[in-house]
Amino acid sequence: MNEITAKSLSESARTAYQEGDFENAARLFGEAASRLTEKLEAAEMKNNQSVAWLQAGNPKAAYEAARDTAQLFAQASDFRREGIAWSNEAAALQALGRANEAFEKYRLAAEAFQRAGEDKMRNDVYQAMAGIKLKQGKVMEALFHMQMGLAGVKHPTLKQKILLSMLRLRAW
Repeated sequence: MNEITAKSLSESARTAYQEGDFENAARLFGEAASRLTEKLEAAEMKNNQSVAWLQAGNPKAAYEAARDTAQLFAQASDFRREGIAWSNEAAALQALGRANEAFEKYRLAAEAFQRAGEDKMRNDVYQAMAGIKLKQGKVMEALFHMQMGLAGVKHPTLKQKILLSMLRLRAW
């Protein structure tokens, strides 16, 4: 019965999210998570809740929702969801102004995406890492992380190919 209720809550949360009612979506995802008995599914709901809280402008609640979920996915060798969970923690920490902690979580996300073979997601994480370094005035480190992210992309877009060429030529 709780599983059916959790599924219904999750569907309502997704609808609320799609309609832009992020606070209600976060609340509903949280309720769904609390009713699920399967830990990985509950962790998935907590990550959805984190994204909704971040969209609602509440990074503290977003961080609290995502915190500790990555370890559950790692224990289950679900590296894709582990990477997403680390990324959710990082995004919340970044919004809280805790850039160094966010950078470390993004690094963990990149490692998880590497294990999962998710080169696009890994690239996205490296771009976020580069953004942090750029905001800190560490241009060379930012360029390094841009290059690291692009190096793992199997089928780069035209834009990515151009950027890679510029990075290789040191055309900055």
